[in-house]
Amino acid sequence: QMHLVESGGGLVQTGDSLRLSCAASGASIRNYAMAWFRQGPGKEREFVAAFTRSGGYPRYADSVKGRWTISRDIAKSTIYLQMNSLQPEDTAVYYCAADRQIILSSLGNAGSYDYWGQGTQVTVSS
Repeated sequence: QMHLVESGGGLVQTGDSLRLSCAASGASIRNYAMAWFRQGPGKEREFVAAFTRSGGYPRYADSVKGRWTISRDIAKSTIYLQMNSLQPEDTAVYYCAADRQIILSSLGNAGSYDYWGQGTQVTVSS
């Protein structure tokens, strides 16, 4: 059973940067595909970024590609989302997710993940 806790959200201005963290406990993140999703006001939860259990094949939503980076620190059992050039449309609750059995083609599918954090709010003012 994996437990995930996100942190690092906050209120920033357009163009600013933030780094989100997701601390995992209960299992080693090396055995799980890990991902970030977000849910904006009145919107469905959408995929942001993910990588496979090996830490390779990082995938990004087109809306964040080139601006954001997903990474992990196995020793700290933590994954990160470095968000640069934040825009008002990035305002959302950001969730960390994990799954041990997910296949590559399903990395962007929220329904494929078994474990979720409680979310952290990111608000970008214009």
